[in-house]
Amino acid sequence: MRKLFLLFFIIPFFSCRTINPSLMFKTGNSYVFATDSVSNQATEYLIAPFDHLDMRIFTNDAFKLVDLNQSVSNISQINYFLVEFDGYTKLPLIGRVKVAGMTIHDIEKMLEQRYSLYYISPFVVLRVLNRQVLVFQGDGGTGTVVNLQNENTTLLEALTLAGGVHARGKAYKIKLIRGDLKNPQIFAIDLSTMEGIKKSTLAVQSKDIIYVEPSPDYSSKVLAQITPYVGILTTALLVISLLKK
Repeated sequence: MRKLFLLFFIIPFFSCRTINPSLMFKTGNSYVFATDSVSNQATEYLIAPFDHLDMRIFTNDAFKLVDLNQSVSNISQINYFLVEFDGYTKLPLIGRVKVAGMTIHDIEKMLEQRYSLYYISPFVVLRVLNRQVLVFQGDGGTGTVVNLQNENTTLLEALTLAGGVHARGKAYKIKLIRGDLKNPQIFAIDLSTMEGIKKSTLAVQSKDIIYVEPSPDYSSKVLAQITPYVGILTTALLVISLLKK
């Protein structure tokens, strides 16, 4: 009987997935994280495929706003352009231009040069409309879509916008996942130390995934797992007791 009880008790422990099934983005103990230091990554936002761009062109050193569809006007005009999958966007007069991987400042300067063929002293103002990062707090299914309002939102700011590190979140075990999910760059970040916080000043990029690994709640998880087995065992013992009578 003791062996039967022991069997029922250890069944839930055969897999860590049973104890912590919501754990995501596991890399394994031998996984080699991205070798470039997080602190050496770009500190400015880089344009990515599928970004939506709001472009405004002024002429005469920003004296008048150019309506690319009609004529020069002082009336506010917003023009939306999509960065296509190959990193190019199609713009009036100058055609397809590659912008992915460039900073907003660099693109503005490049477009001012291109549009100088058509306008006197052009002044370009560019803004990205759909920049978002996904923040997962791990256990409990807490996920947040963070809209990046500022051009240079840092990792620490993105976590703050998502509600910070939860009570059971491991501040020393945070992953930043960037790029194609089939072959992503994954950075391991430790915000529990001042040295780690120094590295958290990198600007997050659109479609980055920030994952805070949780500390498993063993007590409640184990209790939830063994409760059905305890019920079965109790029923079995009751039946055996009745049969002996």
